[in-house]
Amino acid sequence: MESIYIFYMLLFIVAFLYASVGHGGASGYLALMAIYAVSPEVMKPTALLLNLFVSLTAFIQFYRGKHFKWPIFLPLALASIPMAFLGGMISLDAEIYKKVLGLLLLIPVFRFLLYKNNPAQDLQKNTIFLSILIGAGIGFLSGLIGIGGGIILSPVLLLLRWTDQKQTAAISALFIFVNSCSGLAGHLYKGINFSPDMISYVGIAFVGGLLGSYLGSLKFNQTILKNTLAIVLLVAGIKLIFTS
Repeated sequence: MESIYIFYMLLFIVAFLYASVGHGGASGYLALMAIYAVSPEVMKPTALLLNLFVSLTAFIQFYRGKHFKWPIFLPLALASIPMAFLGGMISLDAEIYKKVLGLLLLIPVFRFLLYKNNPAQDLQKNTIFLSILIGAGIGFLSGLIGIGGGIILSPVLLLLRWTDQKQTAAISALFIFVNSCSGLAGHLYKGINFSPDMISYVGIAFVGGLLGSYLGSLKFNQTILKNTLAIVLLVAGIKLIFTS
C-alpha cells in the first residue's frame, strides 16, 4: 500500500516539474509508470489523455502572446496527425517499449542543458518538404510511444533555427494536442479499457501540472528547474535503457 502512495507522490512531482518549464509531461509520466511496471496498455492512453489538458492550456497562453506561427505548424501537423493515429494502433513488446522510451527521454535532456534561444535576426524560413518529413516521423513515434511529440519537435525547431523559444513552445503545445488526439483515437479504435487506476493518474498529474504551471511562470528560476528536470530524465532514461 505504501508503494502506491509513493508512486502518486512521484507522479505529482513529475507533473509539477514538467509544467513548471512549459511542457505537458507525457514522457515523464511514461517513465515513472514504466519503472513501476504499469502495463503499456494503460501507460500510453493515460499519458495522451493528460496531454490534452495540459497542452491546450499552454497553447492558449502562448497564442494570446502572439508567438504562434501557422506557416510552420500546418505542414508539421498535417503530416503528423495520420501517422500518430497509425502509431497508436501498434503495440510494442514491453521491453522494446521501455528501451525506445528511455532513448526518447534523453532528447529533452540535451534540449534543457544545451539549446539556447535563437535571436530573431538568425531565424531561417522553414521548408515544406522537410517539415512534412519531420512531422510524419515525430507523429508516428508519438502514437507508438504515447507522447505528444513536443519533446522531439522542440529541439528540432531550435536546431533548424525556424523559431525562437516562445514560438517553439507555442507550436509544440498545439502539436502535442493534435498528436495526442490522433494517437488516442488510434488507441480507441484498437480498444481501450479506462481503468480506475487511469482516472487516478490523470487526476493527480493534472493537479500537479496546474500548480507547476502557475508557480513556474510566476515564482521559480527557470534555469534551476530545467537543470533539475534534465537530471531526473537522464536518470530515468538510463534506467529504462539498461535495466530489464
